[in-house]
Amino acid sequence: MTAPQAIMDLVERFDRNVESYRSGQYNETQLRREFIDPFFKALGWDVDNEKGHAEAYKDVFHEDAVKVGGTTKAPDYSFRIGGTRKFFVEAKKPSVNLKDDISPAFQLRRYSWSAKLPLGVLTDFEELAVYDGRIPPSKNDKASVARVKYFTYKEYVDRWDEIASIFSKDEILKGSFDKYAESTKGKRGTAGVDNAFLQEIESWRDLLARNIALRNPDLKTRELNFSVQRTIDRIIFLRICEDRGIERYGRLQSLLEGARVYPRLCEFFRQADERYNAGLFHFEKDSDRQEAPDEITLSLEIDDKPLKEIIKSIYYPDSPYEFSVLPPEILGHVYEQFLGKVISVSPGRRVNVDYKPEVRKAGGVYYTPSYIVEYIVDNTVGKLLEGQTPTSASELRVLDPACGSGSFLIGAYQKLLDWHRDWYVEKLVPLLEEGKTPASKEVLALLPAGYTSPNKKRGKKKEANRDQPPDFPIFEARGGEWKLTTRERRRILLNNIYGVDIDSQAVEVTKLSLHLKVLEGENEETLTKQLKLFQERALPYLGRNIKCGNSLIGPDFYDDQTSLFDEEEIYRINAFDWEREFPDIMERGGFDAVIGNPPYVRQEGLGEFKGYFQKHYEVYHGIADLYVYFVERGVSLLRPEGVFSYIVANKWMKTNYGKPLRSWLKERRIERIIDFGDLPVFEGITTYPCIIHITKSIPRDHFEVTQIKALDFQSLTDYVMENHYSVEQKDLDDKGWSLADSPTLALSDKMLSQCVSLEEYTGGEIYTGIKTGLGRAFLINAECRQRLINMDPNSVEVIKPFLIGRDIKRYQPSKIERYLIYIPWHFPIHNDPSVLVASDEAEAQFKKRYPAIYNHLQKFKSELMDRDHSETGIRYEWYALQRPRPQYHNKFKNEKIIYVKFQVRPSFTLDNEGTYINDAIWTIPLPDKYLLGILNSKIGWFLISQHCSQIKGGYQLIFKYLKNIPIKPINFSDPEDIARHDKMVSLVDRMLDLHKRQAETKTNHEKTFLQRQIEATDKQIDALVYELYGLTEEEIKIIEEATG
Repeated sequence: MTAPQAIMDLVERFDRNVESYRSGQYNETQLRREFIDPFFKALGWDVDNEKGHAEAYKDVFHEDAVKVGGTTKAPDYSFRIGGTRKFFVEAKKPSVNLKDDISPAFQLRRYSWSAKLPLGVLTDFEELAVYDGRIPPSKNDKASVARVKYFTYKEYVDRWDEIASIFSKDEILKGSFDKYAESTKGKRGTAGVDNAFLQEIESWRDLLARNIALRNPDLKTRELNFSVQRTIDRIIFLRICEDRGIERYGRLQSLLEGARVYPRLCEFFRQADERYNAGLFHFEKDSDRQEAPDEITLSLEIDDKPLKEIIKSIYYPDSPYEFSVLPPEILGHVYEQFLGKVISVSPGRRVNVDYKPEVRKAGGVYYTPSYIVEYIVDNTVGKLLEGQTPTSASELRVLDPACGSGSFLIGAYQKLLDWHRDWYVEKLVPLLEEGKTPASKEVLALLPAGYTSPNKKRGKKKEANRDQPPDFPIFEARGGEWKLTTRERRRILLNNIYGVDIDSQAVEVTKLSLHLKVLEGENEETLTKQLKLFQERALPYLGRNIKCGNSLIGPDFYDDQTSLFDEEEIYRINAFDWEREFPDIMERGGFDAVIGNPPYVRQEGLGEFKGYFQKHYEVYHGIADLYVYFVERGVSLLRPEGVFSYIVANKWMKTNYGKPLRSWLKERRIERIIDFGDLPVFEGITTYPCIIHITKSIPRDHFEVTQIKALDFQSLTDYVMENHYSVEQKDLDDKGWSLADSPTLALSDKMLSQCVSLEEYTGGEIYTGIKTGLGRAFLINAECRQRLINMDPNSVEVIKPFLIGRDIKRYQPSKIERYLIYIPWHFPIHNDPSVLVASDEAEAQFKKRYPAIYNHLQKFKSELMDRDHSETGIRYEWYALQRPRPQYHNKFKNEKIIYVKFQVRPSFTLDNEGTYINDAIWTIPLPDKYLLGILNSKIGWFLISQHCSQIKGGYQLIFKYLKNIPIKPINFSDPEDIARHDKMVSLVDRMLDLHKRQAETKTNHEKTFLQRQIEATDKQIDALVYELYGLTEEEIKIIEEATG
């Protein structure tokens, strides 16, 4: 790409006057206007918003510079796509040496790292440096640390293609920026700001918990958790306010000088209560608040040392964080993880911090990605706002009934803020610019309830705009940008946003995050002015909006209980009465939108609630996960025409426990389902998520479906619009939903109508393999096998060739690398029907008849005894296999089809060695090469994908799903059918032989030669299967596209 003329002119002009620009007289503002703005305009960015985009969607956001401690505390430019930050640019005047000076690099890296942006740009036009924002900045880093590219102005023209391929707007929209950022990822020392900050506050929790428990011995465990959490929350809140310019910078830092840190810190907390009205600092009784004041924390004893250590860590030069740019979702991510642990205290006052039981069972805490939140909010709250006015929008009620740290509520609140601001700019500002006064009828008609005619008279229009009375919903900030007033932000929050969570600490974190969102854009001057003018504190009381309780359990839970609950049990169950807690909303019919990501708690953890769920929920199933009940609860809380959207696991579509939910959903108006399959939506875990969107209205006969194939899209909304298709409700099978499009469903129906199920074809004979319970004891190699036989020839009777999952390959012969000591329950008197439990007689005979095997297992006795305390030594002997499959183990000795339960491609083969198999393998005990060919074909894989559950890039071939796939039977009275059958057998024989020869050959040339024959034979088998199933060219195309 040739550099544009504008860049050539800039370079020439800079070069001509470079010495002048390097002088200290040429300032940063001049540089930005004369060089940096035109530079990025040449890269396609609308630097001055000449296209007039709404504030939320401007290309470039010029951060309001907040002077803190003598330095600028906001990046000079934030470049955005669709309102989403992509990178910061920090500008310095040319007299600064960017290549070697550590201070500018550290400043930019703090911004980028705190905002979790992968790249950042530092430039004075003379030099331009690109930094990796994922590497934690350190005060001692050289300027070269984390620098991934460096240019001088003399290189701009020749290297323009390199610059534009990363930072031009067009290339960013094509994904080049993200690809480049990804290519630089993974370097040593990279760590996300969320993980680093989480480690930071977890260390604070440890410090405070131990010290508070030591100095306050009468504190109960729950009070200790509350005290530690509140202290951390308050420090974070005040520190963020400092970096935003709302509090005086360095106020907390001043506590490092002198003793009695905590009493002085408590004074800051009291002042914050007077200033902010946040429940975070609620110390005095207040008739407007439902909650009792905090009567614990102000009287605590806390040593100076832990507090000084915490405070020191959040200031330069020890802190790498720039709190002014720390995104709300990062804070939410940190807190989501943080709240997954709880403090406990032993009788000896020993403090321990560990995962909550429900979190440990769920495998951890996983934060909802921002693009999921955005999509759900846009398609619920965004749709509800269409055609509204601020007056009518004030009637909307948005709920997250499992709000956690508040990510969905923050997203919904931001959507409402952006919409209100844009509406006022479009409808209200033109009237003001025409000369209408805020007191005019035309202006007042556009204002929501609660705004009165301003008292001040307008002077010159521009001056009047900047001096807008504070009871007006918007004001004109520096640079002509219109913003919502804090009062308007409060009004929107109190009117529209509601949440419930069973965890009291999560509720407080949600409030904290929402309060910080209210204060965005404020500074110390504007808050002080507000306090003086209105005699009101800056933040709204959220106790009526964000509440603590169990969204699924009502107060009637206690009606059927036969025993009394103590205080701790009542606190843990935390029954919630929706009619009592939100009377006005429930009286008007319910909420307008219910959104969220309900907890993934497996059914094993729901024991005490199952009776209640069975009585109160239509979707009840004995082994259903918790999210199933949240779906019914969420929809039930909607008013008529209200909208519901959750991200939940997709397992309900095919599992038995999902059948009641599927039936229930067929009676609802499903708008769309977006299925992510096994894509890694949640970092660090595979959850098989889907988004389900429902309107509380008359059901339709169809809904939209989108199958997400990859996560490399720029916009989920655009991807859904381009890739959705319609599914007819009538086509959904009660046995399990396959969300295929109409042609695919028609093809599936055609095959089902002319075939028999695999279960019918095999006579129901499909079996899983053996579970040892302790492989180290029962699995041996060839050398050990021979040694045991040498010691006792009888040993050969119980040693069997054995395969495990990874041994199974498509069409490949069994390769025996290990052996199983096969010991069924009650062996060797296992055929005696009178022996029903663990038998001493059985053990005595086993020891006598197979001494070598007995002595071998004796070495593992303690581990074998520890396998399952409810069974070992009770149902079966310590030396027996845990699940020996005695009913059908003899079938393992015969020729049979075997396959692994989890497959990423067809992996069926024929075993004729009489091998036993483990429980990762299933067997069809038939030497049926015709069936083997079908199962390994493209049609076989297509049918598996339609009927089996997706898992980690493949499918789980559990019999209850696999048994339903249609198999074309052979009519042995039809010569043509017989010919097709025999041809299939011949082709499969060839495949088995080719794979065997390929496994044995030593030369690459021979392997390649055989591989070509394998591929050719595969195509012949696929063509034959298409013929057997009677597929048309269009139907074959469906199979080919689906199977890749």
